[in-house]
Amino acid sequence: MSWQRLAYKPVGVLAGVGAGVVAGAIVKRIWQAVAGMPDPPDARDERYGWGPVLAAAALQGAVFAVVKAAVDRGGAVSVRRLTGEWPD
Repeated sequence: MSWQRLAYKPVGVLAGVGAGVVAGAIVKRIWQAVAGMPDPPDARDERYGWGPVLAAAALQGAVFAVVKAAVDRGGAVSVRRLTGEWPD
């Protein structure tokens, strides 16, 4: 394992946690704007039908994937700028 990969591991973990927090905030704001509800419904909340529950899950998955990809890519670019090599 290269030293760049070892050095990037803790940064990647922290960035992943931060991405999750950011994605959650984005989902909440989008859901409020689109559905007019303060929070997306939980899958086990019996007050909501399949439609809103699956729509909320799709939104959460899509936003998390985009935010995670942006954070991962930004981290890799930063490592290359600092070390001259792309992380493995």
